[in-house]
Amino acid sequence: MSSDDDAAIRVVNLTKTYRSGDADLTVFSRLNFEVARGEKLALVGESGAGKSTLMHLLGGLDRPTEGAIYFGQNDICTLSAADLAAFRNREVGFVWQIQSLLAEFTALENVMMPLLIRGQARETAEPLAMARLNEVGLRSRASHRAGELSGGEQQRVALARALVGDPGILLADEPTGNLDFRTGEMIMGLLEDLHTARRLTSVHVTHNLNFARRADRALALERGQLVPVDFAESAMWESPHV
Repeated sequence: MSSDDDAAIRVVNLTKTYRSGDADLTVFSRLNFEVARGEKLALVGESGAGKSTLMHLLGGLDRPTEGAIYFGQNDICTLSAADLAAFRNREVGFVWQIQSLLAEFTALENVMMPLLIRGQARETAEPLAMARLNEVGLRSRASHRAGELSGGEQQRVALARALVGDPGILLADEPTGNLDFRTGEMIMGLLEDLHTARRLTSVHVTHNLNFARRADRALALERGQLVPVDFAESAMWESPHV
């Protein structure tokens, strides 16, 4: 466990409860953990355990029922909706299983989008977006519309989009879940290379235990609590796909 000064993310007594019919459904209760600066953390667990819910909370896409989420010394749970949106745009990069690219736009335009939303001029956003596409090996596909790209290429565009604003945190939720084994391995390697090259703090949700083993640390979400992974006993979580 890191000290507060070394923690990029610090979660304190985090609880998330949903109303389900006449009862409350608690996804997890009083979670406490830290992610050190520069760490690559893998989160594993059975489907429905709450991993994606936790990622949405970490990324400021949802709010907890109770608890705090500190990025440095700032509790994002106390931010207004506008400040939270600005935080997401500047501080966090997201990569999801479903890329959610805008089909009518080119790869370059999709990557530029976070900068344009930030208010940056197209003249300055475009070269930055092109540099990120080059970083993921897709410079030659910049003018292709999203629907003209393969699944692996779309995920690389999504990764370039996640990093175009130069965030310090990368959150990846099953980034290889819809890809074949070979393409998934390529995306894994790219995520690892970019984590190191850009000195990111990364949190990856995955069912791929090989990927989880390659992280600095792996935690499993079990019955609403986070526990260190025992890889010898964790085959139940592994998907047959990457």
